[in-house]
Amino acid sequence: MEKFFQSVEEVLTDEQFQAWYFKTDPGKSAEWEEWISQDPARKELVEAAVLCMQNIVIKEKHIHAGQVDASAQRLMDSLPASPALNNYETTAAPVHNIRSRRWYWSAAAAIILLAAATWLWTEIGRKSSVQTQYGQVTTKKLPDGSEVILNANSSISYSDGWEKGNEREVWIKGEAFFKVSKTANKSKFIVHTDQLDVVVTGTQFNVISRPDKSSVMLTEGSVIIRTKDGIETRMMPGDFVELAHSQLEKKPMKEENILAWKEKKLFFENTPLSQAVEKIKEHYGEEIVIADDSLGAKTISGIVPNDNLEVLLNALEATLEFKVVRKDGRIIITNP
Repeated sequence: MEKFFQSVEEVLTDEQFQAWYFKTDPGKSAEWEEWISQDPARKELVEAAVLCMQNIVIKEKHIHAGQVDASAQRLMDSLPASPALNNYETTAAPVHNIRSRRWYWSAAAAIILLAAATWLWTEIGRKSSVQTQYGQVTTKKLPDGSEVILNANSSISYSDGWEKGNEREVWIKGEAFFKVSKTANKSKFIVHTDQLDVVVTGTQFNVISRPDKSSVMLTEGSVIIRTKDGIETRMMPGDFVELAHSQLEKKPMKEENILAWKEKKLFFENTPLSQAVEKIKEHYGEEIVIADDSLGAKTISGIVPNDNLEVLLNALEATLEFKVVRKDGRIIITNP
């Protein structure tokens, strides 16, 4: 697939990008994924386009047919006079008039959407962002002195120029640990995920925001978890909250287990291999396959390093319960 983009706007209007983003064509999606993987610069541009799409919220409401016709007529009336067009409107059958109006209506909607997307990207461009690659953990100081430690394959964005008295807002994808500084006027610090918001003043907590899960572990202070439907839950130090099936659930979890990644370690305690593999895939982005379903149910326990994939895989083999094979660009876990 040969494609060359110089701006986010060009990506947003590409049909193959839209098919990939909305998952409407598996074939085109696979081609797009392969194209992205060939160049880090492509991935960065596409991620920017995805961020733009995720921030576009379209609220639908029912519009009567009469309103559509009236709006279409206003659009037609506003177009420059054209002899050919006037002649067509005079001689064409009513059904053609309708199709003509729909075509102009669709074209106008596309132009408006593109303009909105361009404006939105300009606004997003005013935010600062930090992103980690697979296998990378990094620490970042925020404008108010707060500190964030980003796990691998994660990103945050935040508005520039936080002013005293304004809410401090951060958007996260992936996993991060926050140490929030208090301000003299106790301005709120809000972390936004796809499924929930974390509202604090000064505290320390861990947030996971992956496509299939969202969770918060509070280690110090207090926070309020707010779901997208407005349900709020207050957390105290030591609490672990997970969003499952659109419901917040408090679960008993060990702090050292959740935060082991900060020390570049993975902590497993009677963890099914299938779950352990998902963690490894999130961290390294490798394609890992469990050859036998029965292997996925086997549990593992222990602390292994997550800053060296080969050492981690060797540790799995050292249990004598698994064999690790690399084949065709994949990591395959089989019986020994």
